[in-house]
Amino acid sequence: MAKVIHVITRLDRGGSAENTLLTCLGLAGKYELVLAHGMARESRMTAWEKQSVDARVLEAEKRGIRVAVQPGLIRAIAPLQDLRAAAALWRLFKKEKPDIVHTHTSKAGLLGRWAARLARVPLIVHTPHGHVFYGHFGPFASRIFHFLEKMTSGITDRLIPLTQAERADYLRFSIARAEKMVTIHSGVEISRYAVPAVEARAKKEALGLPPDRPIIGTVGWLLRVKGSQHLFQAMTVVWKKHPAAVLVYAGKGDLEGVLRGEACRLGVSDRVVFLGWRDDIPDLMHLLDIFVLPSLNEGMGRVLVEAMAAGKPIVASRVGGIIDLVKDGCNGILSEPGDVEGLSRALMTLLNDPGLGAVMGACGKAMAEAFGVAAMVEKIDALYTSLLQGG
Repeated sequence: MAKVIHVITRLDRGGSAENTLLTCLGLAGKYELVLAHGMARESRMTAWEKQSVDARVLEAEKRGIRVAVQPGLIRAIAPLQDLRAAAALWRLFKKEKPDIVHTHTSKAGLLGRWAARLARVPLIVHTPHGHVFYGHFGPFASRIFHFLEKMTSGITDRLIPLTQAERADYLRFSIARAEKMVTIHSGVEISRYAVPAVEARAKKEALGLPPDRPIIGTVGWLLRVKGSQHLFQAMTVVWKKHPAAVLVYAGKGDLEGVLRGEACRLGVSDRVVFLGWRDDIPDLMHLLDIFVLPSLNEGMGRVLVEAMAAGKPIVASRVGGIIDLVKDGCNGILSEPGDVEGLSRALMTLLNDPGLGAVMGACGKAMAEAFGVAAMVEKIDALYTSLLQGG
């Protein structure tokens, strides 16, 4: 069997980590697989989250996937530590002699691809899981990342954007040639979201959610690039017409404290629920009346597929790969990134017309079938096979 080493910084509850694990699990038995990952200290995982991730890693190991922990591989910029992490990856590649190194996310992609090049790995593949050319940093830092990515794409055999919109950005920013890119959507375990495992009213009671009030929710990191603050601002407008609406954040991040403080200051703490990271997102999705993803930049937003599979109408930003998944007027409503007024208007449209939300939810449920795990794994397998055969 050909040997493939996957490299990622954070193995946590985020979408890129889930994508990487599902890819490895799907290819187990067909390739000799090694998963090299950092310690995910920046994720500040709770004991419950770590237990959940450890269970997934144990499942991978039982399927024959070897796990190589890289303590120095972190997401933050730390030049000396980054050099040590790159050296550790180089030693790993020299020892294992893989046929393919497949890196995931920006930091692991930069360090991992150059380490693979220096170790003379025959084939190098990279999945960005979104990019950092806008929305994450200021203009100067964004230009640096642009330069580094453009230079590193020269040693990359294939780039895997998750959506056509992400691919278009790579072309627009002149990062890579079209023939180097293969678009492969992130796979989602559709069946887990299709039918709830528990009764909705009992689940709401367990989570402290009101049983008969409209619930608007989002799932993911509470970060500025995810637009968490814009959703809260939009809800302050929505509450003027729909005071019973409840806002649910499932996830955590740097903005959690800020958002809690704003909710307290405005006297709406009883309308905002912070659930933290959850391992029961399939059930949680079925409690929502509207799912929102107000990102300023998004590679794909696999959580959108999860919401679609649960039959939920979506309000999201018209940015990045989101436009590949949310068709305005069909399975959801799009607004411009950072446009609080547009976001609040879209939310009120669905709150005012539950029938429209039901139609959009049904449309999304039908669309979700195209984004299953099997389809993703099949395409990645085909890419590996083509590369190994000299394609």
